[in-house]
Amino acid sequence: MKKLSETYKELGIDFTFPIEIRNADGYDTYYESSDGWCYRCERDDNGRVTYFEDSDDFWGIYERDVNGRPTYIEDSDGFWRKLKRDADGDVTYSEDSTGVKRGAPESATCEDA
Repeated sequence: MKKLSETYKELGIDFTFPIEIRNADGYDTYYESSDGWCYRCERDDNGRVTYFEDSDDFWGIYERDVNGRPTYIEDSDGFWRKLKRDADGDVTYSEDSTGVKRGAPESATCEDA
């Protein structure tokens, strides 16, 4: 990830640290400190993070249901988790990259038979 301070220097633009950028709704989308650490993120229409990356080469992807609750998470360390929820938002099934599975993958109903 190229740091914004590097681009500013190349273009001859004066700046001070920290460099902070917020979207039109006031949510942070970029931050860079004077020690060189920075991050950027993308957000959904409700301001929830859907993608994150930082200057340490860590990244994360977050998928959410219509209520904003996580349904899938993945990161640069190779970890991932899938979640299924009921109508109340309670997790009914989850599995992750370490092999852990909890709950029933699909709820069986008479209509499924």
